[in-house]
Amino acid sequence: MANKKKAKKKPLAKGKATSSPLTKAQVKGFEETDEANKTLKVAICIFLMVATFCIYSQVQDHEFINFDDDVYVTESSLVQAGLTNENIIRVFTTTHFGGWAPITSISYMLDYQLYGLNPKGFLLTNLFFHIANSLLLFLILFRMTGAIWQSAFVAVVFALHPLNVESVAWVAERKNVLSTFFLLLTIWAYIRYAEKPTTKRYSLVFLLFAFGLMSKPMVVTLPFVLLLFDYWPLERFKLGRREREFKIAQKDKYFNGEKNISKLVLEKFPLLILSALCSITTLILFEKRHGEPVAQDPVSILTILTNVMISYFEYLWKMLWPKGLAILYAHPGNTLAVWKGVLCGIALLVITTISIKLIRKAPYFVVGWFWYLGTLIPVIGFITLGPHLIADRYAYLPLIGIFVIIAWGVPELLKEWHYRKNVLKASAGILILTLMPITWIQVSHWKSSITVFKHAIKVTDKKYPGFSVVHNNLGIALSADGKNEEAISHYKTAIKLKPTRAEAYDNLGLVLLAEQKTEEAIYHYKMAIKLMPTHAEAYNNLGNALLAEQKTEEAISHYKTAIKLKPNFVPGHNNLGLALFAERRNEEAISHYKMAIKLVPTHAETYNNLGTTLFADRKTGEAISHFKMAIELKPGYAEAHYNLGYALLQKGEMKEAVHHFRETVKLRPDFVAARNHLELALLQSQKLE
Repeated sequence: MANKKKAKKKPLAKGKATSSPLTKAQVKGFEETDEANKTLKVAICIFLMVATFCIYSQVQDHEFINFDDDVYVTESSLVQAGLTNENIIRVFTTTHFGGWAPITSISYMLDYQLYGLNPKGFLLTNLFFHIANSLLLFLILFRMTGAIWQSAFVAVVFALHPLNVESVAWVAERKNVLSTFFLLLTIWAYIRYAEKPTTKRYSLVFLLFAFGLMSKPMVVTLPFVLLLFDYWPLERFKLGRREREFKIAQKDKYFNGEKNISKLVLEKFPLLILSALCSITTLILFEKRHGEPVAQDPVSILTILTNVMISYFEYLWKMLWPKGLAILYAHPGNTLAVWKGVLCGIALLVITTISIKLIRKAPYFVVGWFWYLGTLIPVIGFITLGPHLIADRYAYLPLIGIFVIIAWGVPELLKEWHYRKNVLKASAGILILTLMPITWIQVSHWKSSITVFKHAIKVTDKKYPGFSVVHNNLGIALSADGKNEEAISHYKTAIKLKPTRAEAYDNLGLVLLAEQKTEEAIYHYKMAIKLMPTHAEAYNNLGNALLAEQKTEEAISHYKTAIKLKPNFVPGHNNLGLALFAERRNEEAISHYKMAIKLVPTHAETYNNLGTTLFADRKTGEAISHFKMAIELKPGYAEAHYNLGYALLQKGEMKEAVHHFRETVKLRPDFVAARNHLELALLQSQKLE
């Protein structure tokens, strides 16, 4: 007995048969199975595309949201400057809204080039990337595991879960769907690299990861995710598991024990360098970001840690019970219950311990759980990024890990049950049919700024200072819709919730000025400036109020301050031009109009104002060309039609003058001067005939 030795299993030799040759019947069976899988795979892909598009198709009728959509698109001089070589260089060499995401900015520029400021095009692009992400997720999981139904389940739930609506139906969250798209492409490229490691294939992994980081820095955790995949399902290292056949790239140097974990970590070193550089850059830019309102009052370290622990379970709860989803969940500040954080921390520790203990028996559990924990770290709350406790968009990527646990774990738990297959199919079908109407309804809440903010007020806790953002932005939307009284009410609520919110004072001033309450407006503008001395918009608006009071020199001073604070501020340049023109400082006015046009070549009002100044300088030909440009950009611009008609009248081109005066009257029946000049032009035209 002592001389007997246990025979060791030899690893499979590459390219050598391990059993007797397959019979023709066996070969045919494999071919038929493979063909069936291909058909099923195509059917799943078609279902993913059709179902997702149908649920989200209503975004075609949606509007921009006045929360970040303005800074990223509708008021962005960078995006609206056009997709030129000069602007592409500018995208890569400057920051935008306190961050650096050049690939996302380029995608916006391309959309603007194609659709102008039509939100339909921007939202359909978001939807395209979401569908692409769902397809990529399915194909990646299937390629790594060969488990078609589990892979399909993960992809379908990801595509149709209401928690992901925010990332798709909000133009500003393009960075979320775009960065995930590049992350999944990186994983696909990495699988190919694992099958056959070459410098060329690794370079593609590196490049795609860089694109992902330039879309949104949240994907910095990808090297960690790839290391998880190295364990399962790629099985590039064993952690002491017994020898078995490996599914991918059976190369001895990758499959000879635990000692090669270090090699796999070293393999990710270039990617880790990219992640580190991106993280440092993001932190620096965040620290340098000035003039932007920060989330809430300063919070303690204990509150931050409590927030982190609670947030991990908040996302899980919203995944399981997606009720009351909203654009913002206000941060409670230092009122967070510490005991909840302690309980959540203990629960996290317990689940993590269980996942580690199951690392050999259920490798999908540890991979899915650590995917969830790891990918949430950049946005879990260690750094305050906004007025929110959590945000639905942050769960877009991390919850894939939980979906993986469910997809592989539930069948494993039921493996001894005779009716397992039927129960799993029925349960999956019921889940999908349940998710679809919930997601449809959630998408509908994002139709406009008014609907999304009113929904937030209805379903979330409204008592915290951070929630003042919702009331402020709802006020903006209501004011734009002509509902000034309702807007004033929400601005006052915003100020009550957070007396230091400068934007609310500024916006309240705008409505009061529109109501011809100039003195009250000036008071609120000055309050905004007092609270935020770097608030360029408030200086600009104060200038407008002073100009209305014929205090032109004071107005000019405030316009100049606005431009100093924000050199690319188009309204500031345009309004300064108007004030200088009022003081007959035409050359200075022209220079500011031209600067505004350079920044945003599509700003019709500036072309009209420049034309007016040029006409006053008796440069009628140049004036006419600028009036025509204003009309081309904004066909319903009554003032531009009138100005063009008047210039043509002075030039003796009666027929064209009559046409533009008629257009003016058509657009503005109450435009008395246009009616008078139309009659004059008709008389002159008759005399000429």
